[in-house]
Amino acid sequence: MTIPFFDGHNDTLLRLLEKPRDQQVAAFVDGTADGHIDLPRARTAGMAGGFFAMFPPPVKTDLAGVAASPNYAKGELPPELSLADAQYSTHGMAALLLDLDRAGALSICCSAAELRAAMAADRLAAIFHIEGAEAIDTEFRSFEVLYAAGLRSIGITWSRANAFGTGVPFRFDADPDIGPGLSDVGKELVRLCDQRGVMIDLSHLNAAGFRDVAAISSKPLVATHSNVHAICASTRNLVDWQLAAIRESGGMVGLNYATGFLRPDGKFEADTPIELMVRHVDALVEALGEDGVALGSDFDGAMMPKDVGDVTGVPKLLQALLDKGYGQELVRKIALENWVNMVERVMG
Repeated sequence: MTIPFFDGHNDTLLRLLEKPRDQQVAAFVDGTADGHIDLPRARTAGMAGGFFAMFPPPVKTDLAGVAASPNYAKGELPPELSLADAQYSTHGMAALLLDLDRAGALSICCSAAELRAAMAADRLAAIFHIEGAEAIDTEFRSFEVLYAAGLRSIGITWSRANAFGTGVPFRFDADPDIGPGLSDVGKELVRLCDQRGVMIDLSHLNAAGFRDVAAISSKPLVATHSNVHAICASTRNLVDWQLAAIRESGGMVGLNYATGFLRPDGKFEADTPIELMVRHVDALVEALGEDGVALGSDFDGAMMPKDVGDVTGVPKLLQALLDKGYGQELVRKIALENWVNMVERVMG
């Protein structure tokens, strides 16, 4: 029996954006897209929906190009991105998400009720998410436009600095306590998101920014795609005090499948066993409780364990949890129900 699941983070829109616009929807619908997710594979795997991220790279630079940049390779923050560049790519991905909705490939959902309705209609449920708020101007005019288009989740930073805050550089055997906290306008963005029912994603944000969000926001603290620093000492993972703060807020963490954030040696190698993913889930459940753990794959944005490969490998992870002794009820919560409940608590 296939267990339905909801994914906390993918970069599929960015992968599709690299194709000519007149081919993007067809590639997703027909299953001819390169990468980890398309509609036929999602249906085969039992994917009920997910947070479809819009990560803005510099114009004419894809995600792989950013990852290969000299600053990234040295564990330093990439250069800040201009508003124009960020809006160009973010608007392109937003238009693509709207195209997919109009084509019937998925449904953009702005509430838990819409999410449940999409799943009942056997349509992929999509949450409009931006990863790095560089496309939002500091007077929040573009926030209003994106919100009207369906934006309901924001990662204030990717792993670079912007007008609102500072992300963590990609370093291994390092703490995320690197760099300054949120700017004044970043704090105002948090307040605005709270007022409008937009979820704040803490993945990629540095420790000082995390503390600021925790101090300002009245909503549950959420990291859509992060792991446990005590197992893999990457700056992208959560240390004990962060996990404690998330638990205290009634928040949640989505398991990131990226191998470099799973492995104790921090290496990005495909030969990473699913059992290591289960180890992170064990630690997250212990730290956060059964309601505080979900999935956040990072499909189409990172190297996956070879035994997972793409979206069709998620059932292997869920089976590994069952084999470990997790009951059906808990696996269903981790796979789907915890995300639906979080959407209801934050977005309505």
